[in-house]
Amino acid sequence: LVIEHGDEPVGVDLIAVGERQFGLISGEQVIAARANERPVVFVYEWFQQYPVGVVAPAASGIASAEDLVGRRIGIPGRFGASYAGFLALLAANGLVEQDVQLEPIGFNAPDVVCLGAVEASVIYVNNEPLQIAQRAAAGECGAADGVTVIPVAAAADMVSNGVITNEATIAQDPELVRAVVDGFDRGLRDTINNPAQAYLISAVYVDNLPLTPELRTTLEAAADEQVAFLAENPDADRATIAARREALAEDLRAEFDAAELLQFEVLLASIELWDADQLGVTEPDSWALTQDTLLLMDFISAGIDLEAAYTNDFVPAAVPATE
Repeated sequence: LVIEHGDEPVGVDLIAVGERQFGLISGEQVIAARANERPVVFVYEWFQQYPVGVVAPAASGIASAEDLVGRRIGIPGRFGASYAGFLALLAANGLVEQDVQLEPIGFNAPDVVCLGAVEASVIYVNNEPLQIAQRAAAGECGAADGVTVIPVAAAADMVSNGVITNEATIAQDPELVRAVVDGFDRGLRDTINNPAQAYLISAVYVDNLPLTPELRTTLEAAADEQVAFLAENPDADRATIAARREALAEDLRAEFDAAELLQFEVLLASIELWDADQLGVTEPDSWALTQDTLLLMDFISAGIDLEAAYTNDFVPAAVPATE
């Protein structure tokens, strides 16, 4: 297995012509590709909740989408998932872009928000809010003493990232597609069920992932404890496993510096976006809303046959946590 990092449109093009067989690509890119006659297909939904949202200092008076009217809102730019998600959030609340003052700021939300240059910012809910909250707690974010987050997913169920392939691979080697999807599904479930173990494994592959000897020892003990728990409780439900993740987080926060834990906190926040009773399944309504948003953005000029853009045929059936 070879993993390549790069821009989504480039990856989509390579997959479409068969130079690559699989990729982790967003739903909006799949729709855009098929609108341009590129035969890619979404076969597994990784993010069950769209990861974009809006963050604002807790004292800003911004607590809902309606409170954004007339405010200066930072955004990386008028492109990509951030822009699509923000427009969907506005539309779900009866608003349009002209109701706010949208200001491109690049991917610098923590700095710009803490400097007070914007009143709120479009962000990824599993990342920048944690950074801003950490700065606020340390007194390094102006007058902010906390953050409020307005997630797109609470108002609009859009398709985010997932596993894609091409029509030729599905037709010629469906068992390969099934094997790749099954492997991804198992890895995702293992990460959800035992994030300490996943973090330790990731440290081998992710450069500069914070992991002091003390944190490693603590995570190793936590990982072993969770392995034993899952073996003894193979039918543990989502709520129980989620409660154990939160208990682990609280224990770590009591022992380690916030900066050292930031990437583990990002992992835990990401898990909340991935977790579901049935992993991998994608829904027709999510695709319809995503396409409507792309039409609103003029990212595509006409709708496509959405049923051809995705399939749930390769998603494994729900299985116990220990399998």
